[in-house]
Amino acid sequence: MPTLVDSNVILDLVTDDADWGDWSASMLTRAAEEGRLVINPLIYAEVSCGYDRIETLDDAVPPDYFVREPLPWAAAFLAAKAFLAYRKRGGSRRAPLPDFYIGAHAALAGYTLLTREARRYRTYFPRLRLIAP
Repeated sequence: MPTLVDSNVILDLVTDDADWGDWSASMLTRAAEEGRLVINPLIYAEVSCGYDRIETLDDAVPPDYFVREPLPWAAAFLAAKAFLAYRKRGGSRRAPLPDFYIGAHAALAGYTLLTREARRYRTYFPRLRLIAP
Protein backbone atom coordinates (compact mmCIF):
# COMPACT_ATOMS: atom_id res chain seq x y z
CA MET A 1 0.00 0.00 0.00
CA PRO A 2 1.57 3.32 -1.05
CA THR A 3 1.77 6.07 1.55
CA LEU A 4 1.78 9.79 0.82
CA VAL A 5 4.14 11.35 3.38
CA ASP A 6 3.16 14.78 4.68
CA SER A 7 5.88 17.40 4.96
CA ASN A 8 5.58 17.60 8.75
CA VAL A 9 6.81 14.01 9.06
CA ILE A 10 9.80 14.64 6.79
CA LEU A 11 10.60 17.89 8.60
CA ASP A 12 10.53 16.06 11.94
CA LEU A 13 13.29 13.81 10.63
CA VAL A 14 15.50 16.36 8.91
CA THR A 15 15.31 18.78 11.87
CA ASP A 16 15.66 15.99 14.46
CA ASP A 17 12.56 17.30 16.21
CA ALA A 18 12.75 16.49 19.93
CA ASP A 19 8.99 16.01 20.31
CA TRP A 20 8.07 14.19 17.11
CA GLY A 21 11.28 12.86 15.55
CA ASP A 22 11.07 9.36 17.04
CA TRP A 23 7.39 8.93 16.21
CA SER A 24 7.88 10.16 12.65
CA ALA A 25 10.92 7.92 12.09
CA SER A 26 9.07 4.88 13.41
CA MET A 27 5.95 5.48 11.32
CA LEU A 28 7.98 6.23 8.20
CA THR A 29 9.91 2.99 8.61
CA ARG A 30 6.68 1.04 9.08
CA ALA A 31 5.08 2.66 6.02
CA ALA A 32 8.18 1.92 3.91
CA GLU A 33 7.98 -1.74 4.89
CA GLU A 34 4.37 -1.90 3.67
CA GLY A 35 4.79 -0.10 0.36
CA ARG A 36 6.31 2.79 -1.49
CA LEU A 37 6.60 6.27 0.00
CA VAL A 38 5.24 9.09 -2.15
CA ILE A 39 5.58 12.87 -2.13
CA ASN A 40 4.13 15.46 -4.48
CA PRO A 41 5.32 18.95 -5.53
CA LEU A 42 3.52 20.65 -2.63
CA ILE A 43 5.20 18.44 -0.03
CA TYR A 44 8.54 18.93 -1.78
CA ALA A 45 8.02 22.71 -1.75
CA GLU A 46 7.12 22.78 1.95
CA VAL A 47 10.22 20.79 2.86
CA SER A 48 12.43 22.89 0.55
CA CYS A 49 11.99 26.06 2.62
CA GLY A 50 14.81 24.93 4.90
CA TYR A 51 17.35 24.39 2.11
CA ASP A 52 19.47 26.79 0.07
CA ARG A 53 20.38 24.30 -2.64
CA ILE A 54 18.23 21.78 -4.46
CA GLU A 55 21.02 19.21 -4.26
CA THR A 56 20.96 19.35 -0.47
CA LEU A 57 17.17 19.06 -0.51
CA ASP A 58 17.39 16.03 -2.79
CA ASP A 59 19.82 14.43 -0.33
CA ALA A 60 17.22 14.94 2.43
CA VAL A 61 14.33 13.53 0.35
CA PRO A 62 16.09 11.14 -2.04
CA PRO A 63 14.01 10.20 -5.08
CA ASP A 64 14.93 6.52 -4.71
CA TYR A 65 13.26 6.53 -1.27
CA PHE A 66 10.43 9.03 -1.84
CA VAL A 67 8.69 8.46 -5.17
CA ARG A 68 7.76 11.81 -6.68
CA GLU A 69 4.34 12.08 -8.25
CA PRO A 70 2.60 15.00 -9.89
CA LEU A 71 -0.55 16.32 -8.32
CA PRO A 72 -3.55 14.91 -10.21
CA TRP A 73 -5.80 17.49 -11.84
CA ALA A 74 -8.84 15.93 -10.17
CA ALA A 75 -7.17 16.62 -6.81
CA ALA A 76 -7.48 20.35 -7.50
CA PHE A 77 -11.25 19.94 -7.91
CA LEU A 78 -11.59 17.83 -4.76
CA ALA A 79 -9.33 20.22 -2.82
CA ALA A 80 -11.53 23.14 -3.86
CA LYS A 81 -14.68 21.34 -2.65
CA ALA A 82 -13.02 20.57 0.69
CA PHE A 83 -11.85 24.18 0.92
CA LEU A 84 -15.40 25.44 0.29
CA ALA A 85 -16.68 23.21 3.09
CA TYR A 86 -13.92 24.60 5.33
CA ARG A 87 -14.95 28.19 4.53
CA LYS A 88 -18.65 27.40 5.15
CA ARG A 89 -17.68 26.07 8.58
CA GLY A 90 -16.03 29.38 9.39
CA GLY A 91 -12.48 28.73 8.18
CA SER A 92 -10.63 32.01 7.90
CA ARG A 93 -8.02 31.35 5.23
CA ARG A 94 -8.85 32.90 1.86
CA ALA A 95 -6.80 30.65 -0.45
CA PRO A 96 -6.78 26.86 -0.67
CA LEU A 97 -4.18 25.47 1.68
CA PRO A 98 -1.68 22.82 0.63
CA ASP A 99 -3.28 20.40 3.12
CA PHE A 100 -6.45 20.28 1.02
CA TYR A 101 -4.44 19.37 -2.09
CA ILE A 102 -2.38 16.81 -0.17
CA GLY A 103 -5.52 15.20 1.26
CA ALA A 104 -7.20 15.20 -2.13
CA HIS A 105 -4.16 13.59 -3.78
CA ALA A 106 -4.07 10.79 -1.20
CA ALA A 107 -7.84 10.27 -1.36
CA LEU A 108 -8.02 10.08 -5.15
CA ALA A 109 -4.99 7.81 -5.45
CA GLY A 110 -6.24 5.49 -2.71
CA TYR A 111 -3.10 6.10 -0.67
CA THR A 112 -2.66 6.12 3.07
CA LEU A 113 -1.53 9.51 4.37
CA LEU A 114 1.22 9.67 6.98
CA THR A 115 0.86 12.90 8.94
CA ARG A 116 0.97 14.12 12.49
CA GLU A 117 -1.65 16.82 11.89
CA ALA A 118 -4.73 14.75 11.14
CA ARG A 119 -7.63 16.94 12.29
CA ARG A 120 -8.27 18.71 8.99
CA TYR A 121 -7.81 15.50 7.00
CA ARG A 122 -10.28 13.62 9.21
CA THR A 123 -12.81 16.43 8.89
CA TYR A 124 -12.65 17.05 5.15
CA PHE A 125 -11.53 13.64 3.87
CA PRO A 126 -13.31 11.26 6.27
CA ARG A 127 -12.67 8.12 4.18
CA LEU A 128 -8.94 8.77 3.87
CA ARG A 129 -6.76 6.17 5.59
CA LEU A 130 -4.40 7.94 7.99
CA ILE A 131 -1.33 7.08 9.98
CA ALA A 132 -1.43 9.74 12.67
CA PRO A 133 -1.02 10.11 16.43
